[in-house]
Amino acid sequence: MSKQFLVATFLDSEAVVRAVRALRGADFRIYDVHTPFPLEEVEHEIGIRSSRLGWVTFSAGVGAALGALLLQFYMAVLDWPLNVGGKPANSTLAFIPITFELTILAGGLATVAALLVRSRLFPGRRARLAARGVTNDRFALLLRKRDASFDALSARQILKQSGAFDIEERSGL
Repeated sequence: MSKQFLVATFLDSEAVVRAVRALRGADFRIYDVHTPFPLEEVEHEIGIRSSRLGWVTFSAGVGAALGALLLQFYMAVLDWPLNVGGKPANSTLAFIPITFELTILAGGLATVAALLVRSRLFPGRRARLAARGVTNDRFALLLRKRDASFDALSARQILKQSGAFDIEERSGL
């Protein structure tokens, strides 16, 4: 069964903010809001949580740093120890540049990979926009119809009173 949505299109940001506040006041759960630029008021109203992408970056960086240190220690001390000018084989200061570079590289690559996987942005995937013009100058508000208790008539009235330009039912977004 595909997901059913009520998609309202707006021409200005103030109308979207009014609609979000009115819908939240009427106990509607807003699925998503698509805007051509960020609206902090809307983010707070619909309850967007902070991103966990930083944890992916941090864990990949720590893993890469530990892996780089262990690999360099293994190669320099255990696998192929060389006596270079009487210096100790376990010269940790010599390991820092490679460890730093691998930490940054792994953190960056893991962040990009996690972002693409989480956003479902795969090569060759066609864009599925909620409404025409939403990336240019239009604003779209999506309400998901989860069950039979969803009051579409009341939602339409609230959206119209808030200044919705167009309201339509769509499926499979």
